[in-house]
Amino acid sequence: MTENFQAMATLATAKMRPVFPATPLLRNELLSDRFGADIYLKREDLSPVRSYKLRGAFNAMRKVIPDQDVFVCASAGNHAQGVAFMCRHFGVRGVIFMPVTTPEQKVLKTRMFGGEAVEIQLVGDYFDASLRAAQAFCASEGAHFLSPFDDEDVIEGQASVAVEIEQQLGRVPDHIILPVGGGGLSAGTYSYFGNECAYTFVEPSGAKSLAAALDEGTPVDVSPVNTFVDGASVAQIGTRTFERLKTINRADVIDLEEDRICQTIIEMLNVEGIVLEPAGAMALEALGDVADQIKGKTVVCIASGGNFDFERLPEVKERAQRYAGLKKYFILRLPQRPGALRDFLDALGPHDNITRFEYMKKSARNFGSVLIGIETDAAENFPAMFARIDAAGFTYTDITNDETLAQFVI
Repeated sequence: MTENFQAMATLATAKMRPVFPATPLLRNELLSDRFGADIYLKREDLSPVRSYKLRGAFNAMRKVIPDQDVFVCASAGNHAQGVAFMCRHFGVRGVIFMPVTTPEQKVLKTRMFGGEAVEIQLVGDYFDASLRAAQAFCASEGAHFLSPFDDEDVIEGQASVAVEIEQQLGRVPDHIILPVGGGGLSAGTYSYFGNECAYTFVEPSGAKSLAAALDEGTPVDVSPVNTFVDGASVAQIGTRTFERLKTINRADVIDLEEDRICQTIIEMLNVEGIVLEPAGAMALEALGDVADQIKGKTVVCIASGGNFDFERLPEVKERAQRYAGLKKYFILRLPQRPGALRDFLDALGPHDNITRFEYMKKSARNFGSVLIGIETDAAENFPAMFARIDAAGFTYTDITNDETLAQFVI
């Protein structure tokens, strides 16, 4: 918001250029045509570590080197990879604490970016245990702790995203849509552009820490959080980041259901060939919420990252279909008599495809329970299908949106 911050962010951006190039700002024809606007994607998924996190790590580290040569962080994702990359670049030692439950792919990528400069310590089942271990290590060894977001130098570094947008576009965009987790990227962007443009800040529904902080006037813990959008699932927004965001318009903060975000991940992959992680897809999915506000405007969506584990693709597709109403799960009470199954199958339509069928027959019972998954090509097919099942006299329970049952059977 101040000229001093803008100057510092611009300097930080210039300092980054020998280390890695600016990420592209690309007009997206698909989204521009759909929403009647000039929509650009700021492709942070194309950075050397496939996220914007190396920006803050670079800026925070450059300011204390050579006085400090041991850096520590706690992270199971993008922050760890950004810190590892920069430790290798600066030739300093990095100690990265990760939960024991961190997927092997993320551990290997962090080790790949850091090489011999980085030591990875797996501590605890959850992030909180890793964080405590990292902070204890810093206290005992005199190392420098690198916060993923709640640090003024990190915020300044993340603001380089905004600097590049202005340089590449040649002006300030009319509207910026960006994801919010701990607040480093959003605080940096808002501090750089101030009130020169409109904003939409997007949070996952399972971790609305910015919205809660604005409602309460101070950062609050919104635990437990849904960790599906792992790049933005933060239980409490940072103190320093909130100090920079506390004056934003509460109406500019929205949240998206985790299953809904999956629709954009699938579409961008299938149609555009763009690989986005859940947090990286949030800004794009949010376009539908501000469609009336952006018509005819120049809009930038920050695609914050593309560290997507393809082992998650079946789950993402499943979530997208469930949100779109194209897939349902229910438990059918099936009479144990000859022909009962055929009667049920006759109630299905030509576009109703059974994708899951588990039948448990128990002796001395007149009915058996069947877990059924059905996929169709149009959401409006389901009411007609259920009407036919009702008419046939079958009893069933729709468990599609029962999250507790879904953890066990879907």
